[in-house]
Amino acid sequence: MEILAVFLVGLCCVLQSSGIEVEALENNGCQNFQPHTVMMQEKQSYRTSFHFQPPRNWLNDPNGPMWYKGVYHLFYQYNPYGALFGDFMIWAHSVSYDLINWIHLNHALCPTEPYDINSCWSGSATILPGKGPVILYTGIDANHCQVQNMAMPKNLSDPFLEEWIKFAQNPIMTPPDGVEGNNFRDPTTAWLSHDGKWSVIIGSWNNNQGMAILYRSEDFFNWTKYQDPLYSTERTGMWECPDFYPVSVNSTDGVDTSVLNAGVKHVMKASFNSHDYYMIGTYVPEIEKYIPDNDFTGTGMDLRYDHGKFYASKTFFDSVKNRRILWGWVNESDSIEDDMDKGWSGLQSIPRHIWLDRSGKQLVQWPIEEINKLHGKKVSFLDKKIDSESIFEVEGITAAQADVEVVFELPELQETEFLNLTAVDPQLLCSDANASIKGRLGPFGLLTLATKDLTEQTAIFFRIFKGLKGYVVLMCSDQSRSALRDEVDKTTYGAFIDIDPQRENISLRSLIDHSIIESFGGEGRACITNRVYPKLAIQEEARLFIFNNGTLSVTISSLNAWSMNKAQINHKENFI
Repeated sequence: MEILAVFLVGLCCVLQSSGIEVEALENNGCQNFQPHTVMMQEKQSYRTSFHFQPPRNWLNDPNGPMWYKGVYHLFYQYNPYGALFGDFMIWAHSVSYDLINWIHLNHALCPTEPYDINSCWSGSATILPGKGPVILYTGIDANHCQVQNMAMPKNLSDPFLEEWIKFAQNPIMTPPDGVEGNNFRDPTTAWLSHDGKWSVIIGSWNNNQGMAILYRSEDFFNWTKYQDPLYSTERTGMWECPDFYPVSVNSTDGVDTSVLNAGVKHVMKASFNSHDYYMIGTYVPEIEKYIPDNDFTGTGMDLRYDHGKFYASKTFFDSVKNRRILWGWVNESDSIEDDMDKGWSGLQSIPRHIWLDRSGKQLVQWPIEEINKLHGKKVSFLDKKIDSESIFEVEGITAAQADVEVVFELPELQETEFLNLTAVDPQLLCSDANASIKGRLGPFGLLTLATKDLTEQTAIFFRIFKGLKGYVVLMCSDQSRSALRDEVDKTTYGAFIDIDPQRENISLRSLIDHSIIESFGGEGRACITNRVYPKLAIQEEARLFIFNNGTLSVTISSLNAWSMNKAQINHKENFI
Protein backbone atom coordinates (compact mmCIF):
# COMPACT_ATOMS: atom_id res chain seq x y z
CA MET A 1 0.00 0.00 0.00
CA GLU A 2 0.99 3.64 -0.36
CA ILE A 3 1.52 5.67 2.80
CA LEU A 4 1.68 9.43 2.46
CA ALA A 5 4.80 11.33 3.36
CA VAL A 6 3.38 12.67 6.59
CA PHE A 7 3.68 9.24 8.14
CA LEU A 8 6.72 8.43 10.19
CA VAL A 9 8.46 5.08 10.45
CA GLY A 10 6.84 4.22 13.80
CA LEU A 11 3.37 4.92 12.50
CA CYS A 12 3.98 2.78 9.43
CA CYS A 13 4.42 -0.23 11.70
CA VAL A 14 0.85 0.23 12.93
CA LEU A 15 -0.76 0.84 9.56
CA GLN A 16 1.20 -1.24 7.10
CA SER A 17 -1.26 -4.12 6.99
CA SER A 18 -4.45 -2.07 6.72
CA GLY A 19 -4.71 -2.31 2.93
CA ILE A 20 -5.96 1.27 2.52
CA GLU A 21 -4.39 4.60 1.72
CA VAL A 22 -4.28 6.81 4.80
CA GLU A 23 -2.71 9.96 6.15
CA ALA A 24 -2.24 11.44 9.60
CA LEU A 25 -2.12 14.86 11.20
CA GLU A 26 1.20 15.88 12.77
CA ASN A 27 -0.22 18.33 15.31
CA ASN A 28 -2.30 16.97 18.19
CA GLY A 29 -3.31 20.53 19.11
CA CYS A 30 -1.72 20.57 22.56
CA GLN A 31 1.39 22.62 21.77
CA ASN A 32 -0.03 26.07 22.42
CA PHE A 33 -0.71 25.90 26.14
CA GLN A 34 1.46 27.83 28.57
CA PRO A 35 2.58 26.56 31.98
CA HIS A 36 0.89 27.71 35.17
CA THR A 37 2.07 27.87 38.75
CA VAL A 38 1.87 24.46 40.41
CA MET A 39 -0.39 24.17 43.43
CA MET A 40 1.64 22.93 46.40
CA GLN A 41 0.42 20.02 48.55
CA GLU A 42 1.38 21.71 51.81
CA LYS A 43 -1.12 24.53 51.27
CA GLN A 44 -4.20 22.33 51.18
CA SER A 45 -5.53 19.87 53.72
CA TYR A 46 -7.62 17.94 51.19
CA ARG A 47 -4.91 17.30 48.59
CA THR A 48 -4.03 13.63 48.59
CA SER A 49 -0.58 12.14 49.10
CA PHE A 50 -0.72 8.79 47.32
CA HIS A 51 -3.70 9.02 44.98
CA PHE A 52 -3.24 10.15 41.40
CA GLN A 53 -4.22 13.72 40.62
CA PRO A 54 -2.75 16.46 38.43
CA PRO A 55 -1.23 19.58 40.01
CA ARG A 56 -4.42 21.56 39.41
CA ASN A 57 -7.70 21.83 37.47
CA TRP A 58 -10.48 19.36 36.69
CA LEU A 59 -9.92 15.62 36.20
CA ASN A 60 -12.48 12.95 35.39
CA ASP A 61 -12.58 9.64 33.47
CA PRO A 62 -9.47 7.44 33.24
CA ASN A 63 -8.78 6.75 29.56
CA GLY A 64 -6.65 4.23 27.69
CA PRO A 65 -4.59 2.70 30.53
CA MET A 66 -1.96 0.30 29.23
CA TRP A 67 1.55 -1.09 29.62
CA TYR A 68 4.01 -0.48 26.78
CA LYS A 69 7.77 -1.10 26.60
CA GLY A 70 8.25 -1.23 30.37
CA VAL A 71 6.04 1.78 31.16
CA TYR A 72 2.50 2.08 32.47
CA HIS A 73 0.40 4.78 30.80
CA LEU A 74 -2.65 6.60 32.14
CA PHE A 75 -4.58 9.09 30.04
CA TYR A 76 -7.47 10.96 31.59
CA GLN A 77 -10.10 13.59 30.94
CA TYR A 78 -8.75 17.00 31.89
CA ASN A 79 -9.84 20.64 31.68
CA PRO A 80 -6.70 22.75 31.19
CA TYR A 81 -8.61 25.95 31.92
CA GLY A 82 -10.03 25.41 35.37
CA ALA A 83 -11.35 23.30 38.24
CA LEU A 84 -14.78 22.62 36.73
CA PHE A 85 -15.88 20.43 33.84
CA GLY A 86 -15.49 22.47 30.66
CA ASP A 87 -16.35 22.65 26.98
CA PHE A 88 -12.72 22.04 25.96
CA MET A 89 -11.80 18.64 27.40
CA ILE A 90 -8.52 16.97 26.49
CA TRP A 91 -6.58 13.75 27.05
CA ALA A 92 -3.87 14.43 29.63
CA HIS A 93 -1.10 11.82 29.91
CA SER A 94 1.06 10.47 32.70
CA VAL A 95 3.45 7.53 32.95
CA SER A 96 4.75 5.28 35.71
CA TYR A 97 7.00 2.30 36.29
CA ASP A 98 4.96 0.98 39.23
CA LEU A 99 1.42 2.50 39.02
CA ILE A 100 2.11 4.45 42.23
CA ASN A 101 4.75 7.06 41.39
CA TRP A 102 3.97 9.13 38.28
CA ILE A 103 5.43 11.59 35.80
CA HIS A 104 3.08 14.06 34.12
CA LEU A 105 3.80 14.44 30.40
CA ASN A 106 2.55 16.86 27.78
CA HIS A 107 -1.07 16.35 26.85
CA ALA A 108 -1.81 13.65 24.29
CA LEU A 109 -4.97 14.78 22.49
CA CYS A 110 -6.54 18.23 22.25
CA PRO A 111 -9.42 19.61 20.14
CA THR A 112 -8.14 20.78 16.75
CA GLU A 113 -10.18 19.28 13.93
CA PRO A 114 -13.85 19.44 12.89
CA TYR A 115 -14.38 15.92 14.29
CA ASP A 116 -13.17 16.83 17.81
CA ILE A 117 -13.12 20.65 17.84
CA ASN A 118 -15.44 20.85 20.88
CA SER A 119 -13.63 18.27 23.06
CA CYS A 120 -11.73 15.00 23.05
CA TRP A 121 -13.85 12.80 25.29
CA SER A 122 -13.26 9.33 26.70
CA GLY A 123 -12.02 6.19 24.99
CA SER A 124 -9.61 3.31 25.20
CA ALA A 125 -6.29 1.97 23.97
CA THR A 126 -5.81 -1.29 22.08
CA ILE A 127 -2.43 -2.94 21.51
CA LEU A 128 -2.37 -4.33 17.96
CA PRO A 129 -0.29 -7.54 18.07
CA GLY A 130 3.19 -6.90 16.75
CA LYS A 131 2.33 -3.33 15.81
CA GLY A 132 1.72 -1.19 18.88
CA PRO A 133 -1.02 0.86 20.54
CA VAL A 134 -3.93 2.67 18.92
CA ILE A 135 -6.31 5.03 20.70
CA LEU A 136 -10.04 5.16 19.96
CA TYR A 137 -11.76 8.20 21.46
CA THR A 138 -14.98 10.19 21.26
CA GLY A 139 -14.76 13.59 19.64
CA ILE A 140 -17.37 16.30 20.03
CA ASP A 141 -17.53 17.63 16.49
CA ALA A 142 -18.38 21.05 15.08
CA ASN A 143 -22.08 20.22 15.30
CA HIS A 144 -21.73 19.05 18.91
CA CYS A 145 -22.29 15.48 17.76
CA GLN A 146 -20.40 12.56 19.33
CA VAL A 147 -18.22 10.68 16.82
CA GLN A 148 -15.48 8.09 17.22
CA ASN A 149 -11.91 8.87 16.20
CA MET A 150 -8.50 7.21 16.13
CA ALA A 151 -4.96 8.32 17.00
CA MET A 152 -1.59 6.58 16.83
CA PRO A 153 1.86 7.18 18.37
CA LYS A 154 4.25 9.31 16.37
CA ASN A 155 7.23 7.24 17.49
CA LEU A 156 6.71 3.60 18.48
CA SER A 157 10.26 3.36 19.80
CA ASP A 158 9.49 5.95 22.50
CA PRO A 159 8.37 4.06 25.65
CA PHE A 160 6.71 7.25 26.95
CA LEU A 161 4.63 7.65 23.75
CA GLU A 162 4.84 11.40 24.20
CA GLU A 163 3.43 12.40 20.80
CA TRP A 164 0.21 11.23 19.17
CA ILE A 165 -1.04 11.70 15.62
CA LYS A 166 -4.70 11.79 14.69
CA PHE A 167 -5.97 9.67 11.82
CA ALA A 168 -6.71 12.07 8.96
CA GLN A 169 -9.74 10.07 7.86
CA ASN A 170 -11.52 10.56 11.17
CA PRO A 171 -14.26 10.10 12.16
CA ILE A 172 -14.27 6.35 11.78
CA MET A 173 -17.72 5.87 13.36
CA THR A 174 -20.70 8.24 13.46
CA PRO A 175 -24.07 7.87 15.21
CA PRO A 176 -26.16 5.25 13.41
CA ASP A 177 -29.72 5.88 12.29
CA GLY A 178 -32.06 6.36 15.21
CA VAL A 179 -29.30 7.23 17.72
CA GLU A 180 -29.15 10.87 18.78
CA GLY A 181 -25.83 12.63 18.40
CA ASN A 182 -25.40 13.08 22.15
CA ASN A 183 -25.92 9.38 22.95
CA PHE A 184 -22.96 7.73 21.23
CA ARG A 185 -19.69 7.67 23.11
CA ASP A 186 -16.79 6.02 24.94
CA PRO A 187 -15.36 3.20 22.76
CA THR A 188 -13.93 0.21 24.62
CA THR A 189 -10.67 -1.61 24.16
CA ALA A 190 -11.14 -3.70 21.00
CA TRP A 191 -10.85 -7.48 20.93
CA LEU A 192 -9.85 -9.84 18.16
CA SER A 193 -12.70 -12.28 17.57
CA HIS A 194 -12.87 -15.91 16.43
CA ASP A 195 -13.16 -14.94 12.74
CA GLY A 196 -10.11 -12.68 12.72
CA LYS A 197 -12.14 -9.46 12.87
CA TRP A 198 -11.82 -6.72 15.46
CA SER A 199 -14.80 -5.83 17.64
CA VAL A 200 -15.50 -2.80 19.82
CA ILE A 201 -18.55 -1.50 21.65
CA ILE A 202 -19.84 2.07 22.05
CA GLY A 203 -22.10 3.20 24.89
CA SER A 204 -25.53 4.44 23.81
CA TRP A 205 -29.21 5.01 24.55
CA ASN A 206 -31.95 4.37 22.02
CA ASN A 207 -35.62 3.40 22.13
CA ASN A 208 -35.59 3.74 25.92
CA GLN A 209 -32.78 1.22 26.20
CA GLY A 210 -29.24 1.49 27.43
CA MET A 211 -27.00 -0.47 25.13
CA ALA A 212 -23.59 -1.55 23.88
CA ILE A 213 -23.56 -0.89 20.13
CA LEU A 214 -21.21 -3.35 18.43
CA TYR A 215 -18.87 -2.43 15.57
CA ARG A 216 -16.62 -4.82 13.64
CA SER A 217 -13.59 -4.32 11.38
CA GLU A 218 -11.16 -6.40 9.37
CA ASP A 219 -8.39 -3.78 9.37
CA PHE A 220 -9.08 -1.57 12.44
CA PHE A 221 -9.79 1.44 10.20
CA ASN A 222 -13.03 0.62 8.41
CA TRP A 223 -15.77 -0.20 10.92
CA THR A 224 -19.26 -1.55 10.31
CA LYS A 225 -22.08 -1.54 12.83
CA TYR A 226 -23.39 -5.00 13.61
CA GLN A 227 -27.12 -5.50 13.09
CA ASP A 228 -27.90 -5.79 16.82
CA PRO A 229 -26.35 -4.42 20.00
CA LEU A 230 -24.10 -6.82 21.86
CA TYR A 231 -26.42 -6.18 24.80
CA SER A 232 -29.32 -3.83 25.59
CA THR A 233 -31.77 -3.33 28.44
CA GLU A 234 -34.71 -1.13 29.40
CA ARG A 235 -33.66 -1.13 33.06
CA THR A 236 -30.84 1.41 32.84
CA GLY A 237 -30.11 4.90 31.64
CA MET A 238 -27.64 5.96 28.96
CA TRP A 239 -24.56 3.73 28.99
CA GLU A 240 -21.36 5.67 29.58
CA CYS A 241 -17.82 4.28 29.59
CA PRO A 242 -18.74 0.64 28.88
CA ASP A 243 -16.12 -2.05 29.46
CA PHE A 244 -16.09 -5.64 28.22
CA TYR A 245 -13.45 -8.20 29.14
CA PRO A 246 -12.87 -11.86 30.04
CA VAL A 247 -12.02 -13.15 33.52
CA SER A 248 -10.62 -16.54 34.43
CA VAL A 249 -13.04 -18.91 36.16
CA ASN A 250 -10.35 -20.67 38.20
CA SER A 251 -7.57 -18.14 38.80
CA THR A 252 -6.94 -14.64 40.11
CA ASP A 253 -4.73 -14.02 37.08
CA GLY A 254 -6.00 -11.72 34.40
CA VAL A 255 -6.29 -12.57 30.71
CA ASP A 256 -5.95 -10.54 27.53
CA THR A 257 -9.10 -8.87 26.27
CA SER A 258 -9.20 -11.12 23.19
CA VAL A 259 -9.08 -14.43 25.10
CA LEU A 260 -12.13 -16.60 24.49
CA ASN A 261 -12.26 -20.20 25.72
CA ALA A 262 -14.07 -22.45 28.18
CA GLY A 263 -11.89 -21.17 31.02
CA VAL A 264 -13.31 -17.63 31.03
CA LYS A 265 -16.51 -15.74 31.72
CA HIS A 266 -17.10 -12.22 30.39
CA VAL A 267 -17.79 -9.03 32.34
CA MET A 268 -20.04 -6.36 30.86
CA LYS A 269 -19.81 -3.07 32.74
CA ALA A 270 -21.65 0.20 32.19
CA SER A 271 -21.65 3.53 33.99
CA PHE A 272 -25.06 5.09 34.68
CA ASN A 273 -27.02 6.65 37.55
CA SER A 274 -23.73 7.77 39.19
CA HIS A 275 -22.43 4.21 39.66
CA ASP A 276 -20.53 1.53 37.76
CA TYR A 277 -22.67 -1.59 37.36
CA TYR A 278 -21.61 -4.90 35.91
CA MET A 279 -22.83 -8.35 34.93
CA ILE A 280 -21.02 -11.66 34.63
CA GLY A 281 -22.02 -13.89 31.76
CA THR A 282 -21.21 -15.69 28.53
CA TYR A 283 -20.09 -14.14 25.26
CA VAL A 284 -21.29 -16.05 22.18
CA PRO A 285 -19.28 -14.67 19.24
CA GLU A 286 -20.98 -16.84 16.62
CA ILE A 287 -24.18 -14.82 17.08
CA GLU A 288 -22.52 -11.75 18.67
CA LYS A 289 -24.57 -11.89 21.84
CA TYR A 290 -23.77 -11.42 25.49
CA ILE A 291 -25.87 -13.61 27.82
CA PRO A 292 -25.63 -12.49 31.46
CA ASP A 293 -25.98 -14.92 34.34
CA ASN A 294 -28.17 -12.28 35.99
CA ASP A 295 -29.61 -9.32 34.09
CA PHE A 296 -29.70 -5.76 35.41
CA THR A 297 -32.78 -5.23 37.56
CA GLY A 298 -32.64 -1.48 38.08
CA THR A 299 -32.51 -1.97 41.85
CA GLY A 300 -29.93 -1.62 44.60
CA MET A 301 -29.21 -5.34 44.32
CA ASP A 302 -27.41 -5.03 40.96
CA LEU A 303 -23.68 -5.75 41.07
CA ARG A 304 -21.44 -2.69 41.41
CA TYR A 305 -17.70 -2.19 41.40
CA ASP A 306 -18.01 0.24 44.30
CA HIS A 307 -20.97 1.36 46.39
CA GLY A 308 -19.61 4.84 47.08
CA LYS A 309 -17.90 7.48 44.93
CA PHE A 310 -16.51 5.63 41.91
CA TYR A 311 -17.45 6.17 38.26
CA ALA A 312 -16.45 5.98 34.59
CA SER A 313 -13.96 3.21 35.32
CA LYS A 314 -11.63 1.48 32.91
CA THR A 315 -9.68 -1.78 33.08
CA PHE A 316 -6.62 -3.03 31.23
CA PHE A 317 -4.69 -6.29 31.10
CA ASP A 318 -1.24 -5.99 32.66
CA SER A 319 0.69 -8.60 30.69
CA VAL A 320 3.80 -8.19 32.85
CA LYS A 321 2.12 -9.44 36.01
CA ASN A 322 -0.77 -11.33 34.41
CA ARG A 323 -3.47 -9.33 36.13
CA ARG A 324 -6.35 -7.07 35.20
CA ILE A 325 -6.16 -3.58 36.67
CA LEU A 326 -9.16 -1.34 37.38
CA TRP A 327 -9.10 2.46 37.58
CA GLY A 328 -12.06 4.66 38.59
CA TRP A 329 -12.75 8.38 38.74
CA VAL A 330 -13.57 9.64 42.24
CA ASN A 331 -15.23 13.03 42.06
CA GLU A 332 -15.54 15.70 44.73
CA SER A 333 -18.33 15.95 47.28
CA ASP A 334 -17.88 19.57 48.31
CA SER A 335 -19.30 22.61 46.52
CA ILE A 336 -18.42 24.15 43.16
CA GLU A 337 -17.20 27.19 45.06
CA ASP A 338 -14.88 24.95 47.11
CA ASP A 339 -13.46 23.39 43.96
CA MET A 340 -12.78 26.78 42.41
CA ASP A 341 -11.16 27.95 45.62
CA LYS A 342 -8.98 24.80 45.81
CA GLY A 343 -8.10 25.13 42.14
CA TRP A 344 -8.60 21.42 41.46
CA SER A 345 -11.27 18.73 41.36
CA GLY A 346 -11.23 14.95 41.02
CA LEU A 347 -8.98 11.99 41.80
CA GLN A 348 -8.26 8.58 40.38
CA SER A 349 -8.77 5.63 42.71
CA ILE A 350 -5.88 3.48 43.77
CA PRO A 351 -5.41 0.95 40.94
CA ARG A 352 -7.18 -2.27 41.86
CA HIS A 353 -6.39 -5.84 40.92
CA ILE A 354 -9.73 -7.35 39.84
CA TRP A 355 -10.72 -10.99 39.35
CA LEU A 356 -13.68 -13.40 39.52
CA ASP A 357 -14.63 -14.62 42.98
CA ARG A 358 -14.40 -18.37 43.55
CA SER A 359 -18.21 -18.43 43.77
CA GLY A 360 -18.39 -17.24 40.16
CA LYS A 361 -21.13 -14.80 41.15
CA GLN A 362 -19.19 -11.54 41.54
CA LEU A 363 -15.84 -9.80 41.11
CA VAL A 364 -13.22 -9.24 43.81
CA GLN A 365 -11.04 -6.12 44.04
CA TRP A 366 -7.90 -5.41 46.01
CA PRO A 367 -5.37 -2.57 45.96
CA ILE A 368 -2.42 -3.48 43.76
CA GLU A 369 0.53 -4.89 45.68
CA GLU A 370 2.73 -1.94 44.71
CA ILE A 371 0.87 0.29 47.19
CA ASN A 372 2.75 -1.53 49.95
CA LYS A 373 5.92 0.26 48.81
CA LEU A 374 4.57 3.35 50.55
CA HIS A 375 4.17 1.66 53.95
CA GLY A 376 5.96 3.52 56.71
CA LYS A 377 5.71 3.10 60.46
CA LYS A 378 3.61 0.08 61.47
CA VAL A 379 1.49 -0.74 64.50
CA SER A 380 -0.15 -4.11 65.04
CA PHE A 381 -1.79 -6.32 67.63
CA LEU A 382 -3.60 -9.65 67.93
CA ASP A 383 -6.59 -11.13 69.78
CA LYS A 384 -8.06 -8.03 71.39
CA LYS A 385 -11.62 -8.30 72.71
CA ILE A 386 -13.86 -5.31 72.06
CA ASP A 387 -16.70 -5.21 74.55
CA SER A 388 -20.09 -3.61 73.96
CA GLU A 389 -20.08 0.18 73.58
CA SER A 390 -16.30 0.41 73.66
CA ILE A 391 -13.83 2.40 71.61
CA PHE A 392 -10.06 2.72 71.56
CA GLU A 393 -7.57 4.71 69.53
CA VAL A 394 -5.05 3.19 67.14
CA GLU A 395 -2.02 5.31 67.98
CA GLY A 396 1.44 5.58 66.49
CA ILE A 397 0.57 6.23 62.83
CA THR A 398 -0.41 9.24 60.71
CA ALA A 399 -4.17 8.75 60.78
CA ALA A 400 -4.82 11.15 57.89
CA GLN A 401 -2.51 9.17 55.61
CA ALA A 402 -2.75 5.47 56.45
CA ASP A 403 -3.39 1.89 55.35
CA VAL A 404 -5.37 -0.15 57.89
CA GLU A 405 -6.23 -3.86 57.81
CA VAL A 406 -8.34 -5.38 60.57
CA VAL A 407 -9.90 -8.84 60.95
CA PHE A 408 -12.82 -9.45 63.34
CA GLU A 409 -13.92 -12.70 64.97
CA LEU A 410 -17.55 -13.09 66.05
CA PRO A 411 -17.70 -15.41 69.08
CA GLU A 412 -21.41 -14.77 69.81
CA LEU A 413 -22.74 -15.18 66.28
CA GLN A 414 -25.79 -17.20 67.31
CA GLU A 415 -27.16 -14.25 69.29
CA THR A 416 -27.58 -11.91 66.34
CA GLU A 417 -30.89 -10.35 65.23
CA PHE A 418 -33.11 -11.38 62.30
CA LEU A 419 -33.39 -9.56 58.97
CA ASN A 420 -35.73 -10.37 56.10
CA LEU A 421 -33.77 -9.53 52.96
CA THR A 422 -36.80 -9.27 50.66
CA ALA A 423 -36.62 -5.93 48.81
CA VAL A 424 -34.08 -4.50 51.26
CA ASP A 425 -31.77 -1.79 49.88
CA PRO A 426 -28.45 -1.97 51.78
CA GLN A 427 -27.83 1.77 51.42
CA LEU A 428 -31.20 2.61 52.96
CA LEU A 429 -30.58 0.06 55.70
CA CYS A 430 -27.25 1.71 56.54
CA SER A 431 -28.86 5.17 56.45
CA ASP A 432 -31.62 4.12 58.85
CA ALA A 433 -29.18 2.38 61.19
CA ASN A 434 -26.03 4.51 61.18
CA ALA A 435 -22.99 4.06 63.39
CA SER A 436 -24.73 5.53 66.44
CA ILE A 437 -27.67 3.08 66.34
CA LYS A 438 -27.06 0.07 68.57
CA GLY A 439 -27.69 -3.45 67.35
CA ARG A 440 -26.69 -6.83 68.70
CA LEU A 441 -23.76 -7.78 66.50
CA GLY A 442 -22.74 -4.38 65.27
CA PRO A 443 -22.11 -1.72 64.39
CA PHE A 444 -18.39 -2.44 64.79
CA GLY A 445 -15.47 -1.24 62.70
CA LEU A 446 -13.33 1.86 62.16
CA LEU A 447 -13.79 5.54 62.90
CA THR A 448 -11.56 7.31 60.40
CA LEU A 449 -10.53 10.96 60.03
CA ALA A 450 -11.92 11.56 63.51
CA THR A 451 -11.29 14.26 66.06
CA LYS A 452 -10.20 13.23 69.52
CA ASP A 453 -13.66 14.05 70.93
CA LEU A 454 -15.36 12.30 67.94
CA THR A 455 -17.32 15.38 66.89
CA GLU A 456 -16.00 14.61 63.42
CA GLN A 457 -15.71 11.02 62.23
CA THR A 458 -16.32 8.83 59.19
CA ALA A 459 -17.40 5.36 60.28
CA ILE A 460 -16.82 2.23 58.20
CA PHE A 461 -18.50 -0.67 59.93
CA PHE A 462 -20.35 -3.97 59.81
CA ARG A 463 -23.64 -5.32 61.09
CA ILE A 464 -24.43 -9.04 61.18
CA PHE A 465 -27.96 -10.39 60.86
CA LYS A 466 -29.59 -13.78 60.68
CA GLY A 467 -31.53 -14.24 57.45
CA LEU A 468 -33.88 -16.88 56.10
CA LYS A 469 -31.02 -18.78 54.45
CA GLY A 470 -28.10 -18.05 56.74
CA TYR A 471 -26.26 -15.06 58.09
CA VAL A 472 -26.20 -11.65 56.38
CA VAL A 473 -23.18 -9.33 56.51
CA LEU A 474 -23.87 -5.63 55.93
CA MET A 475 -21.03 -3.16 55.31
CA CYS A 476 -21.74 0.53 55.81
CA SER A 477 -19.93 3.84 55.47
CA ASP A 478 -21.52 6.60 57.54
CA GLN A 479 -20.53 10.15 56.56
CA SER A 480 -23.21 11.90 58.62
CA ARG A 481 -20.60 13.21 61.08
CA SER A 482 -17.69 13.47 58.64
CA ALA A 483 -17.42 17.25 58.80
CA LEU A 484 -18.57 20.25 60.79
CA ARG A 485 -19.57 21.80 57.47
CA ASP A 486 -23.01 21.98 55.90
CA GLU A 487 -22.09 22.41 52.23
CA VAL A 488 -20.56 18.95 51.73
CA ASP A 489 -22.23 15.65 50.79
CA LYS A 490 -22.73 13.36 53.78
CA THR A 491 -24.40 10.40 52.09
CA THR A 492 -24.32 7.05 53.85
CA TYR A 493 -23.37 4.08 51.65
CA GLY A 494 -24.00 0.38 52.12
CA ALA A 495 -23.50 -3.07 50.60
CA PHE A 496 -24.17 -6.68 51.47
CA ILE A 497 -21.12 -8.95 51.46
CA ASP A 498 -21.49 -12.51 50.20
CA ILE A 499 -19.61 -14.33 52.96
CA ASP A 500 -20.57 -16.80 55.68
CA PRO A 501 -19.33 -15.49 59.05
CA GLN A 502 -19.61 -19.02 60.45
CA ARG A 503 -16.74 -20.09 58.18
CA GLU A 504 -14.57 -17.00 57.82
CA ASN A 505 -13.76 -13.91 59.80
CA ILE A 506 -14.91 -10.42 58.79
CA SER A 507 -12.11 -8.32 57.30
CA LEU A 508 -11.80 -4.64 56.46
CA ARG A 509 -9.04 -2.72 54.73
CA SER A 510 -9.20 1.08 54.45
CA LEU A 511 -6.82 3.35 52.57
CA ILE A 512 -7.08 6.81 54.12
CA ASP A 513 -5.64 9.79 52.23
CA HIS A 514 -6.79 13.13 53.66
CA SER A 515 -10.08 13.54 51.77
CA ILE A 516 -10.61 10.05 50.36
CA ILE A 517 -11.19 6.70 52.07
CA GLU A 518 -11.25 3.53 49.97
CA SER A 519 -12.56 0.55 51.94
CA PHE A 520 -12.53 -3.12 51.00
CA GLY A 521 -14.76 -5.47 52.99
CA GLY A 522 -14.70 -9.24 53.01
CA GLU A 523 -11.28 -9.42 51.33
CA GLY A 524 -12.48 -7.20 48.50
CA ARG A 525 -15.96 -8.61 47.85
CA ALA A 526 -17.50 -5.20 48.64
CA CYS A 527 -15.90 -1.79 48.14
CA ILE A 528 -17.00 1.65 49.32
CA THR A 529 -15.16 4.87 48.47
CA ASN A 530 -15.82 8.12 50.37
CA ARG A 531 -14.86 11.73 49.82
CA VAL A 532 -14.94 13.65 53.10
CA TYR A 533 -13.81 17.13 54.13
CA PRO A 534 -13.38 17.40 57.90
CA LYS A 535 -12.88 20.87 59.33
CA LEU A 536 -10.92 19.80 62.39
CA ALA A 537 -9.74 16.20 61.79
CA ILE A 538 -7.02 17.19 59.33
CA GLN A 539 -3.28 16.54 59.11
CA GLU A 540 -1.87 15.82 62.59
CA GLU A 541 -5.24 16.40 64.26
CA ALA A 542 -6.84 13.37 62.61
CA ARG A 543 -7.36 10.24 64.71
CA LEU A 544 -8.18 6.58 63.99
CA PHE A 545 -10.34 4.46 66.32
CA ILE A 546 -11.75 0.94 66.55
CA PHE A 547 -15.29 0.85 67.92
CA ASN A 548 -18.06 -1.57 68.84
CA ASN A 549 -21.49 -0.09 69.38
CA GLY A 550 -23.32 -3.44 69.47
CA THR A 551 -24.57 -5.17 72.59
CA LEU A 552 -22.42 -8.25 71.86
CA SER A 553 -18.65 -8.30 72.04
CA VAL A 554 -16.36 -8.92 69.06
CA THR A 555 -12.69 -9.85 68.91
CA ILE A 556 -10.01 -8.29 66.77
CA SER A 557 -8.16 -11.31 65.44
CA SER A 558 -5.48 -9.05 63.97
CA LEU A 559 -4.86 -5.42 63.16
CA ASN A 560 -2.07 -4.01 61.02
CA ALA A 561 -1.87 -0.29 60.33
CA TRP A 562 0.78 1.72 58.53
CA SER A 563 1.57 5.35 58.06
CA MET A 564 1.73 5.95 54.32
CA ASN A 565 4.59 7.78 52.66
CA LYS A 566 3.88 10.26 49.90
CA ALA A 567 3.93 9.00 46.31
CA GLN A 568 6.28 10.78 43.93
CA ILE A 569 4.08 12.51 41.36
CA ASN A 570 6.29 14.81 39.32
CA HIS A 571 5.68 16.86 36.23
CA LYS A 572 7.58 18.40 33.37
CA GLU A 573 8.12 22.15 33.40
CA ASN A 574 5.64 22.72 30.60
CA PHE A 575 2.82 20.65 32.11
CA ILE A 576 -0.12 23.00 32.57
